[in-house]
Amino acid sequence: MAEIIGVRFKNVGKIYYFDPDGNRLRQGDRVIVETSRGVECGEVMMVNRDIAEDAVPQPLKKLIRVATKDDLRRLEDNAAKEKNAFQICARKIEAHKLEMKLVGVEYTFDNSKILFYFTADGRVDFRELVKDLASVFRTRIELRQIGVRDESKMLGGLGICGRPFCCSTFLSGFQPVSIKMAKEQGLSLNPVKISGTCGRLMCCLKYEQEAYSDLLRSTPPVGSLVSTPEGRGVVNEVNLLTGLLHVRLENAAEGATKTFRVKQVKVLRAGKGKRLSQEELEKLKNLEKS
Repeated sequence: MAEIIGVRFKNVGKIYYFDPDGNRLRQGDRVIVETSRGVECGEVMMVNRDIAEDAVPQPLKKLIRVATKDDLRRLEDNAAKEKNAFQICARKIEAHKLEMKLVGVEYTFDNSKILFYFTADGRVDFRELVKDLASVFRTRIELRQIGVRDESKMLGGLGICGRPFCCSTFLSGFQPVSIKMAKEQGLSLNPVKISGTCGRLMCCLKYEQEAYSDLLRSTPPVGSLVSTPEGRGVVNEVNLLTGLLHVRLENAAEGATKTFRVKQVKVLRAGKGKRLSQEELEKLKNLEKS
């Protein structure tokens, strides 16, 4: 068994494991550790616990120290420097006439590197910009292009539900979301209604997908030929959550439908459901991009 602690470096970021090196820590403690980016200050999110050796990513680096008052003061100083660096970089981007949008700036704890996060529609040649920034800050400069989802996560905001973005409050990573999920959940495939502020499919489509997938396995799709207590008919509408089917009976007047529960019908021939046209698919394709 190996003793570990879980440390997070961003408000809603991934948790990384470290060896506490004999220290007993509490949730919320600030600690100094060594990462692939250098020495960093993070927050303890998972207190001391023992887990199997083979479940620990190797090599497991040791805690350097619990953050001191000087360390916390440095964090505050770095935050102030980041605001100044953002303004300087924004002016340099404008001066170089680059088609890119600066989103955020991050100083590493030991000031050995400054990371500038930006978005752009395509590739950007920022070599001259890096040289310019390096001459100003006299340290290593890294420009990192991010997607629109990451931009929303960094900036935060309110979703169409009126609540803060999931990605900036509790989602530590992005799960794949597809048009198929919106279709299976019976949602309008209007891009405006199923996309978030970032312009991509809403992350919350993933939350109930498992339940919908389970219901779909036992519910005949639209177009299925079924046998009902009142005769044969074709399913023309389905409500997965209530388990109700609207069936157009063969012996009923044209256009008339009757409602049955899933357990009341027997599938004689499964339908294929409603298919999207190629034109509709093209319009929705961009919503799935990261």
